[in-house]
This record gives sequence, structure tokens and C-alpha cells, in this order.
Amino acid sequence: MSDADSYSQFLRRKLSVVPRTGIAGEIRADGSLFDHQRVLTNWALRRGSAAIFADTGLGKTIMQCEWARVVQEHTGGRVLIVAPLAVADQTVREAARFGINVTYSRTGGTTPITITNYDMLSAFDGIDFAGVVLDESSILKSFNGATRNQLIERFASTRFKLACTATPAPND
Repeated sequence: MSDADSYSQFLRRKLSVVPRTGIAGEIRADGSLFDHQRVLTNWALRRGSAAIFADTGLGKTIMQCEWARVVQEHTGGRVLIVAPLAVADQTVREAARFGINVTYSRTGGTTPITITNYDMLSAFDGIDFAGVVLDESSILKSFNGATRNQLIERFASTRFKLACTATPAPND
């Protein structure tokens, strides 16, 4: 056996693969999505827990809303979208353009797809949701941040998780 073969075997042993927990089989994401949006959304739905790192203007908002719609329909459970305050109303308006009903709430709400801002996270219990979307998930960059820790604790048992951002790495 050559050194290259043994090194390849070593690397394969170190490889960690997170099992898919998502929707198996063919997924029918909305036909009004652009091809790249449909491919990314379907990939994230199959993964179950995923991150979409797409640059500004590539349609992260509609991808996350369509992901939430499919998860809600597939599971019959509710989906929570958590976003910065300035983005929440914009997400509600953009989702409506595509026929997806997203309701803003600061107090927990009971609608199938709810959006709230990061500051209101304490009003929501992760056990009430089949899926969670973190919009502008770059908030997770702070390894010791209170919001990051709260998100991990609240949604540890949530099956479907999606993080979306245009800035996945520190940008300072």
C-alpha cells in the first residue's frame, strides 16, 4: 500500500458526515423560484438541517419562505423564522408576493409560519415548532453570544433547521 493510499484511508476515517434528517424523495418547491433557488431549497429540505450562504440579491428570503412552506405542509407543524427586526416586515411582504402566508408576532403566535425578531426569541418555545429558520444567521458568529446559546438550547430537538446569510465568515 502506498503512502497516498494510507493517507486517503486516514482522511476517510476522519470524515464526519451528518445524517440527513429531512424530506426523502422528490420535493416540489414552488415553480416560480429560479433554478438556483429551487436547487438550494430542495437540497436544504432533503438535508433537514442546512445552511444557505448566498450572496446579496440571490433570493435568500424567498428560499427560506419556500423552505418553511414545504416543511409546514410536510409535517403539519409550525415553522418559526427568526430575523433582525428591520428584516421581519420585508420578509412578510416578500412571502406574500409568492403566495406564502408569513405572520409577524412578538408574543408566540399560533400561525403555521411565524416570523419574529431575535430580541423576542424568549416569547417562543422551540418545542412548538417543527422547523426553524435563522435569517441573517451571521448572529451565530459570536461563539459566546447569549442569542446563539439561547437558539441552541431552544431548538436542540427541532428536526428541521435552516440558517441563511450572505456573510457566513467574519467580515471585519
